[in-house]
Amino acid sequence: MADHDFIAGIPLVLGGNVFGWSSKGDEAFAVLDAFYEAGGRMIDTADVYSAWVPGHKGGESEAEIGRWLESRGVRDEMRLHTKTGMLGGSELYEPATVLGSLDASLERLRTDRVDLYYAHKDYPELDIGQIVEAFDGAVQSGKAVAVGASNFDAARLEAALDQANKDGAAGFAALQNEYNLVARQAYGADLQHLVADRGLAMLPFFGLASGYLTGKYRTDEDFAKSVRGSRARQLAGTNGPAVIAAMDAVAAETGASLAAIALAWLVRQPGIPAPIASARTKGQLDELLEFTRVELSDDQLARLTAAA
Repeated sequence: MADHDFIAGIPLVLGGNVFGWSSKGDEAFAVLDAFYEAGGRMIDTADVYSAWVPGHKGGESEAEIGRWLESRGVRDEMRLHTKTGMLGGSELYEPATVLGSLDASLERLRTDRVDLYYAHKDYPELDIGQIVEAFDGAVQSGKAVAVGASNFDAARLEAALDQANKDGAAGFAALQNEYNLVARQAYGADLQHLVADRGLAMLPFFGLASGYLTGKYRTDEDFAKSVRGSRARQLAGTNGPAVIAAMDAVAAETGASLAAIALAWLVRQPGIPAPIASARTKGQLDELLEFTRVELSDDQLARLTAAA
């Protein structure tokens, strides 16, 4: 895999979807402080976080992170990843609109640049050249160091990379698709081969399947009492219990938490230098960071992989 400037610190990207929503103010700052103190240097967010909350319009996460960055004076040490493309339709990928969205994100983040700027979703009705042109403009502006693709399939990602090569444009250097022990379809063999062949970094989201892979959802009551329970149930699918059983066995052998096991499995998969995971509290973050100390054997990896 190629070296990328948007990758730094410990092999975890801190997910920002909770900031400004279920984690804010002093609680959010405690998580961010602890992440920084542990050597964490990558934070992932998006302009759409957290527009799904009544009364929110998007940008709340970026604003929370921006307040922390400014108050701590650590911007130059951090690698900021953000995205655009969800707060509307395909018109968001007009070149001028991408630049306007980037400027709005920078204002909220209180910085003059982001290290990685994603097309948050594909619009297959658009010519791939338009998307490449729009995100190349973000790099040419000097306000995005690199660009990435999120929720793209192999055919469209390959077309984008080929178009960028043809045009001499900035190509997507990263992929962010859903991938975890229970949901693997969005990063199948075709994308794994493409990422490896082209030297991209895959930074998967939902690394803990909305909390399902922490082991805290084991009964209908567990799903019902959590704000993320319905999403966790959906991600768990029919194979979820078998995966949790395999994880329980590995936990008994290693003493590691299920969250740590899930993330340790991810960083052993092709093309993945770091997963994305979020923490609402410092206690949750401590549990995530445990994975950096977990060494799974080949046998344990194979059993976990086979469970789904």
